[in-house]
Amino acid sequence: MSTPDAPRIAVAPEGSPTWVADAVSDGGGHLVAASEAEGIVWADPRHPDALSQTLEQAPQARWVQLPFAGIENFIHLVDHERVWTCGKGVYAEPVAELALTLALAGLRGLGTYAREQAWARPQGRNLNGARVTILGGGGITESLVRLLQPFDCHITVVRRTVAHLDGVDDVLEADRYADALPGADLVVLALALTPETEGIISADELALIEDHAWLINVARGRHIVTDDLVEALRNGVIGGAGLDVTDPEPLTTGHPLWTLPNCLITPHVGNTPEMAVPLLSQRISTNVRLFARDEELIGLVDVDAGY
Repeated sequence: MSTPDAPRIAVAPEGSPTWVADAVSDGGGHLVAASEAEGIVWADPRHPDALSQTLEQAPQARWVQLPFAGIENFIHLVDHERVWTCGKGVYAEPVAELALTLALAGLRGLGTYAREQAWARPQGRNLNGARVTILGGGGITESLVRLLQPFDCHITVVRRTVAHLDGVDDVLEADRYADALPGADLVVLALALTPETEGIISADELALIEDHAWLINVARGRHIVTDDLVEALRNGVIGGAGLDVTDPEPLTTGHPLWTLPNCLITPHVGNTPEMAVPLLSQRISTNVRLFARDEELIGLVDVDAGY
């Protein structure tokens, strides 16, 4: 229940799910129209033009909460005039769990076995003791590193800033990402989509990856040049790919990736609505409380970095 000095928060766009407003109220926020709002909780992961119009109606808004960790649809709106937060870290646990699922399924040949109609020959490699390279050093990576600990992997993380990460053997600067590809048995993409990371895996990078290694993408489809990946999978340049995201997305009916035996595809379900709602609700409520106390919010967008 809000108090007289509760922060004035608008939930937009119109027609947003009721749980978003409930999360604001649970955090002690007072629900108001955009014209009166100090903060905007934007519940639509798309339609940046609609958010732009809402912001024009909200001259007092000092904070904007976006729903997803990826903010590429809104990056042209993000500015230094307001505090911007996103779903950064909210979905780390379920997305890391799916990355591990795709990795194990790929390395152990489940994609091939699932397509068979007769007893097949043995295939597969162990994740146990494998060399794992992860591009990206955020919440998904932190969760995945923890999940990998029982497998006794050698883990290399590539991230924008080099710093110690628990459970990680090597941390490399972002511009050295190509150095982390040779020798890896598993390569996982868990990084933000920016102009610098779009197409970061193309034919040149795929040629550096071991011919038995699996490439897992739980970040954004545009990190990978799709045509180059198709050729690499067809020609055995890499062992296989597990994709929760694709370019284009949704992946079109009849696309070659659907029929490749060394490609596993899930329809961007790293976090389903059932998983996301309680997680994002908690984040919204927490940030409303922090905003009311004028404390640092969680999931801050780095305006200059673009994520």
